[in-house]
Amino acid sequence: MADPKNKNFRLNVKTDRGVGLPIDVGYFELHKVGLRRYDWRDPYHIALNLSWPAFLGAMLGMELLINALFACLYLIQPGAIANAGPGSFSDAFFFSLETLATVGYGAMSPATFYGHVIASSEIICGVAFTAVLTGLVFGRFSRPKAKIFYADKAIIGVHDGSPALMIRIANGRAALLADVRVQLTALGMGRSKEGERFRRPYDLSLRMSHFPLFPLTWTLIHYIDDKSPLAGCTPESLVKDDVRLFLSLVARDVTLSTQVNDIHGYGPTAIAFGMRYQDAVSWDEEGHTVADLTKLSLMEPLVPSEAPPP
Repeated sequence: MADPKNKNFRLNVKTDRGVGLPIDVGYFELHKVGLRRYDWRDPYHIALNLSWPAFLGAMLGMELLINALFACLYLIQPGAIANAGPGSFSDAFFFSLETLATVGYGAMSPATFYGHVIASSEIICGVAFTAVLTGLVFGRFSRPKAKIFYADKAIIGVHDGSPALMIRIANGRAALLADVRVQLTALGMGRSKEGERFRRPYDLSLRMSHFPLFPLTWTLIHYIDDKSPLAGCTPESLVKDDVRLFLSLVARDVTLSTQVNDIHGYGPTAIAFGMRYQDAVSWDEEGHTVADLTKLSLMEPLVPSEAPPP
């Protein structure tokens, strides 16, 4: 297993104008009526949410569109560009490209007052476009990411002799994460006393929800007692009630000295019963702690002596 991070479940938000970007938190399809896929009044948010191929394609398309527009403006007045072929769109386009980039090779140059006005306008446009593009690229590169690996499946087994829900996660970076705080929520279908059908969230208390230092792996544990929303659950009941687990994490990246966030989800079929995680942490001959992240999702059945009490 090269990448322990689970990619099986995704959240797709559908609008009346299209499908939004997927998020890796569990397959949970939503429909929003009256909402645009892209809010063009907030182009910065759009640029940051695009995938890298879409972002690069959009920037290239804008570059070509701007140069094509200025090429057409140059062609309005014949002779506006010295040494350019009469009516040649390609000459006007490449001259526009050189002007927008403020390169100016010198073979072609503005030859009339009109040509100088268009070239000056394009230079101003090119400087502004370069500044905007630089800011967007920096914004995309500078966004901190937690890089947390999650086990492919959550498990319901036994811990310290008690039934428990467990989720194993790992720090995917070489650097430490500090002051890590997690919250686990179960979301299931329910009905009110009036018979209305709705999704009801349940907070699942964890044995430990705050970790001062997170260098390797961490198994989150929720004990399933009489007060737990998962008391008496079975694989069939989880599917019937469409129960989904959502895990949110907030930490401080020591290297970047900034806060990072992450969220992950498990669908009802991604919760294994009667299993335990195989050991992923060991110690070498010199006493060093070694975490094998390729074993993050490996499970094995509980032995009879570990079975939960009736």
